[in-house]
Amino acid sequence: MGMTDPVADMLTRIRNANKMKFKNVDVLLSRINLNIAKTLKQSGYIGGFEVKKGEKKPHHDVLRVHLRYTDSKERIIQNIQRVSKPGRRVYTKGRKIPKVLNGYGVAILSTSKGVVTDREARELNVGGEILCSVW
Repeated sequence: MGMTDPVADMLTRIRNANKMKFKNVDVLLSRINLNIAKTLKQSGYIGGFEVKKGEKKPHHDVLRVHLRYTDSKERIIQNIQRVSKPGRRVYTKGRKIPKVLNGYGVAILSTSKGVVTDREARELNVGGEILCSVW
């Protein structure tokens, strides 16, 4: 049986691993998860990511996300939340994109220009589905 929301699974795994201060976390590889990881890397919330071949199941590739912490071992990601869910999609226009924590956080949107942050979407003046918010 397939997973209904791979984005929520990815965000939950990152949130749980971040709370336990793990160095890496493995999530299922999908195109949307890969694009979210690229956006988190560009925003500076994660150290990087890499695609691994599935060890347990050969057909399931894995996206390994490297989490970041400060020099004093404090978390870079304070919280990460799913906004748009399969039962309730949240869309916004380019001029009405909400700010996360008055601009201290980042909202990740799926737009016609790809998966971008809220700042990039405002610059491009494109709206879309708000996937998650990170701070």
